[in-house]
Amino acid sequence: MNRLLRTLCVLVMLAVVAPALAATDVEAVKQRVAKVDVLRGEFTQEKQVAGFKNPLRSQGRFVLAQDHGVVWTTLKPFPSEVVVTRDRILSRQSDGSSRVELDGRQQPAMRSVNAIMFALMSGDAQALSAQFTVKVEVLPGNAWRMQLTPRSAMLGKVFAQLTLSGDRYVREVQINEANQDVTRIHFAGMSDTPAALSADEGRKFE
Repeated sequence: MNRLLRTLCVLVMLAVVAPALAATDVEAVKQRVAKVDVLRGEFTQEKQVAGFKNPLRSQGRFVLAQDHGVVWTTLKPFPSEVVVTRDRILSRQSDGSSRVELDGRQQPAMRSVNAIMFALMSGDAQALSAQFTVKVEVLPGNAWRMQLTPRSAMLGKVFAQLTLSGDRYVREVQINEANQDVTRIHFAGMSDTPAALSADEGRKFE
C-alpha cells in the first residue's frame, strides 16, 4: 500500500498543462490506443528492491473511469484498496477502515492526479510530456512503446525512467527508480464494457 501511495503522490507533482509532442509522435500512439470512458482489468505488480534477491509481488483488479478516477483493489498478498479522485487519495483496509492520504483542499494540484493516472494507463503521450521527455517507438502489428525520462532534477531524484508498452490498451508499465528499485505492472483481462459504472463501482468513488 505504501509503495503504491508513494508513486501516486509523486504523480501528483506531474499535474500541469502539457506542451504538445511532435504530431507524428502523438498520432502514432493515438491511432492505436482505445479511447474509453471506463476501463476494467486485472493487474500483477512486481517490485524488485535493490539489494534483495526476491521481488515483492501483489495482484488485484482496477476500475479506471475518466470522469471519476481510479479504484485500485489489491487482493494478494494483503487485501486493500486505493481510490484516486479529483479531490483526494483514499485508502481502505480489509477491516473496513479508511483514511484520506491526500486532500485536494490542502493540495490543489491533487485535482489533476486522476488525469495523470488516466494518461499513464491509457498511453496518452501528450498529457505526459510536460515533465518527461517522451520517446515513442512504433512496433509491428498494433504495438507501441513509450520511454519517459524526467525533465527536471527533482523528478530525476525519484525516477530514472518509466516505460509504457501496449497496443489497444496499456499492457505494462515499468518504473525504474533513481535508487535502482524496479517496479513492473502488468495489466490483463482488459474490458471497456459496460461503458458506465455499476452502482457498486460508483459508490467506491463517493
